Amino acid sequence: MPEGDSIRRAATRLHTALAGRTLTRSDLRVPRFALADLTGRVTLDVTPRGKHLLARFEGGLTLHSHLRMDGAWHVFAAGEKWRGGPDHEIRAVLGTADHTAVGYRLPVLELIRTAEEDRAVGHLGPDLLGPDWDPALAAAHLLAAPERALGEALLDQRNLAGIGNIYKSELCFLAQVTPWTPVGTLPESALPRLAAAAHRLLSANTGDRPGPRNTTGIHRPGQDLFVYGRAHRPCLRCGTPVREAPQDGRPTYWCPRCQQGPTP
Repeated sequence: MPEGDSIRRAATRLHTALAGRTLTRSDLRVPRFALADLTGRVTLDVTPRGKHLLARFEGGLTLHSHLRMDGAWHVFAAGEKWRGGPDHEIRAVLGTADHTAVGYRLPVLELIRTAEEDRAVGHLGPDLLGPDWDPALAAAHLLAAPERALGEALLDQRNLAGIGNIYKSELCFLAQVTPWTPVGTLPESALPRLAAAAHRLLSANTGDRPGPRNTTGIHRPGQDLFVYGRAHRPCLRCGTPVREAPQDGRPTYWCPRCQQGPTP
């Protein structure tokens, strides 16, 4: 599931393959931009912003994409067979003499002026993995709606950018409160600690370490996450079966013993 850490890894792969090189192939397979041609332009950089990707090209153009649940960018060497899904799921192709970047199932893909990027990402809060990261500002954003459930507040990218459903559940577990706990009922020091933990966890999962996302520090099969995806399985701390319920239409996990607060 693409969250801030996996988006940064994707940006790194794309930047390594494309930056500083001239595009020899350009194919945007969405009706609005089907006639746009970036061939001959040099890729300046590929930058992540929260869960968004910004590929910038000379001439002041940016290709903005968002993966949401199922999207993916893959990079292939020249002549390598593309793997990532059937051809009808391809939404973008950017090629150089040495590599080709192929975007599959991209629900958001638009070509905009680089000077107008704020139109696409200006609403985002401080990026957990970006140069604008500010834990105090993130905590203040979370507290701006004290009656709001913590899980919903963490997923709101206007508060802080990069957290998805997996980290939401894991962070609430680390904070020892349920995702339905109103933000305003948390101790004053809890939100800055939570923001710092979010930054630490995402940063730890941005490298090239093989294997699944890990929040527990335990590198044994089935123990990479404290609660997410572990419904009815024992909590790694206390052994109580982990519970699952929807929150804002998404599956949410918590330990009824380790985490205090309201539940559905």
